[in-house]
Amino acid sequence: MKRIIFYLILLVSYASAGQLSPTVAKYNLPKKRLLIQACSMYLFNANQGAIDVDSSVVLACKAYKLPVALAYDEGFNNGSYLIGKDLMEKGNINSVIKLLAKTKGENRIKLSLQLGNFYLFKPGTKPEDLQNAKTYIDDAVRTSNQLKDKKWQHQSLLLLGKYYYQANNQSEGKKIFSSIIAEYRKQNDQLKLAEALDAYGTLLFNQDPEKEKLLQETVSIYASLGLEEKRIENYMKITTIYFWTGKINDAKKRLYKNLVDLRKIGFTHQQFAETTIVFIELAQRNIPTALYYALKSIKRMEAERDYTFGDIFYMRLGDVYNHYGHHEEALQLYKKSIEIGQHTFDTGTWYKSFFSSVAAISLKGKTKEALEYIHFMTTKYPPKSTFDKMSVAYITANCYDQLGNFVQAEKYFKETYQYSQQINSPETFREVMHQNTVIALFYIKTKRPKEAKFYTDQVIASLKPHDIRYSSEALKLLLYKTDSINGDYKTALEHYKEYNRISDSLHGVNKNRQIDELKIQYETKNKEQEIKLLNQESNLKEVALKKSKMLNSVSIWSLVLLLITVGLLYNRYRLKQRNNVKLELKEKEISKANADLRHLLDEKEWLLKEIHHRVKNNLQTVISLLNSQSAYLENDMALSAIKNSQHRIHSMSLIHQKLYNSENISTINMPNYIKELVEYLRESFSLGQRIRFEVKVDPLELDVAQAVPLGLILNEAITNSIKYAFPNDRTGMIYITLEAKDEKQYVLTISDNGIGFDPNLNDKKANSFGMSLIRGLSDDIDGNLTMENNNGTILKIEFAQEFPLNPKRKSI
Repeated sequence: MKRIIFYLILLVSYASAGQLSPTVAKYNLPKKRLLIQACSMYLFNANQGAIDVDSSVVLACKAYKLPVALAYDEGFNNGSYLIGKDLMEKGNINSVIKLLAKTKGENRIKLSLQLGNFYLFKPGTKPEDLQNAKTYIDDAVRTSNQLKDKKWQHQSLLLLGKYYYQANNQSEGKKIFSSIIAEYRKQNDQLKLAEALDAYGTLLFNQDPEKEKLLQETVSIYASLGLEEKRIENYMKITTIYFWTGKINDAKKRLYKNLVDLRKIGFTHQQFAETTIVFIELAQRNIPTALYYALKSIKRMEAERDYTFGDIFYMRLGDVYNHYGHHEEALQLYKKSIEIGQHTFDTGTWYKSFFSSVAAISLKGKTKEALEYIHFMTTKYPPKSTFDKMSVAYITANCYDQLGNFVQAEKYFKETYQYSQQINSPETFREVMHQNTVIALFYIKTKRPKEAKFYTDQVIASLKPHDIRYSSEALKLLLYKTDSINGDYKTALEHYKEYNRISDSLHGVNKNRQIDELKIQYETKNKEQEIKLLNQESNLKEVALKKSKMLNSVSIWSLVLLLITVGLLYNRYRLKQRNNVKLELKEKEISKANADLRHLLDEKEWLLKEIHHRVKNNLQTVISLLNSQSAYLENDMALSAIKNSQHRIHSMSLIHQKLYNSENISTINMPNYIKELVEYLRESFSLGQRIRFEVKVDPLELDVAQAVPLGLILNEAITNSIKYAFPNDRTGMIYITLEAKDEKQYVLTISDNGIGFDPNLNDKKANSFGMSLIRGLSDDIDGNLTMENNNGTILKIEFAQEFPLNPKRKSI
């Protein structure tokens, strides 16, 4: 059943693929550009350089049905009419080139810039594309110089600077950007200066310190100009710098701040920041927080029915479950991720879900099954990139290592190392470091110090040229073991302390015992040296005592007085400092408690809504089952009973639907509920205009405990009126009112202008199931039920807003 529902969801997502989703359609031009940048930045970083920046942009635009040009034409496309824009969006480049030949002046510059952008930022780096880009950029520069128009001269030169960076001629590109930036500074044109700094800073490598400096200035200028979307975009670029240069805590703080900024401007696509937070919190063992944001991103995706990048978010939630030890649930989520990734846009994530699936299977104790799964998947879907080939070899080696087959494990570890030598980028640095570290630990475990030293040297050598803060549990463990083997117990002790600080897998007596062993080894080796130092210290003290006797009494008392004064001052300072520390700790505790309470409140509200959603779905399932059952019945009385049951169930299902969709999860808006219930019954009986309804309901909010019985009473009374008040297809009216007599006393009236009821009904008729149900439900809400004939049937129930527990239910 779950599988059928999942494919129905996919079908819905495909059906809506031809149009913008409502959340994207509501965005203005700056927010659409921000969406492209946020999505493409995430895709590039998540794929660790496996796809280039321009391919990430194309994928993001394709996913959200936005023109690729929006990512690059900001300087000359402000949303108004732009010559050739429609042709560019349709991909009719030949028509644009023909139009260029007939165009002059400013329009020619605009067309040349669009063509230059098109060829310059095409995915890949084909020489002919770069040559075409240069041709049209030169045309834009030439035409703008002829017009002597500063604006278009600068726009053309900015694109030319970008061209030189794409063509790996950074020195020429830097000259152009430096010249434009200097001129804008001289003119004090803040907007143009920010655009130039933004363009230049974006092109620099993350490890270049100049990049952060340029982007920080860009953020400040955009903030002063009130351009929030551009400020947030550049803020995200700096966050990326921190992430890839190892400033993880700084990156995490900025991601949380980014979520706040996005909410303030009404930007709902926050899931890319949320899933990155999950990745960081998971790496730092903050599993509850990781789970919260993983569930939040899934909820956001399902609420918007946008499964375009569902593979990313299901994989991330699977990672959290895997860390929690729920390997079976994690495996199901990884399989979901793989299915979505294979049937929508291939972001590269689903192949990582395959790697994680192997880990989940192995952690369940089924390592042989994990190896079979690797063989099945790599046969059906061979790895494409060098990074994926390296990862496949690595997970295979680990499986054989778990099984104790060290020969096969060594074979695949060597294959892992060979692939790692072909990868050299900051985005893959951590994985290569980790895998080489694990290989070195493998050789230490199998008592082959020569091979272990080779890989350890590789790891240490890799750390030096990279300006990246890297530290991991495995690395500290390797350094500790290596120093222990070499007899350097002091350094080994420091590494072991760091290993324990990072790792949460070693606890209690065992950890303390290992630390003590290292201390003993280190202290034993240095015992003689310490004795010598103590003897020297003793001699120095004797000399100091002899010298002190030579001081005169005046100097001694002066010193004593000075020390007392300093001591008193220091004591006061320390007292004040301790008080400040206590106040700060108390403030932090209060802030944390408030945050925890807010978090719990959000979770409980989400769970209550989820329960109502599940109940609504289950009731709809029961309705569907009754409908299916009715197809096999020929008895009219049985069919009527099933139909009546469906109506009753629907009245309850509608309550839960209202609660799930409402911000208030404890009360029901009665006007909306009664109108929808009446409309449902009108359609169910196909009344057309034969029987009309007049509904008058005061704006009331009732508790669900009262709303459910009232809904069932309405269903029974309206159904009786429809069936029996207007025989022989007579026309008529049914009147429904719910009004407040005073602050907490209400009256529900259902009446019609039909034939009325016979007061001489026999007991059997009077005690029919429908009437019994109405009477019982009236008792449940402690209501006073009356029925009368007055130009038709009038059913009236008076009840209070807050009613005592029914005595009948007390005995249950």
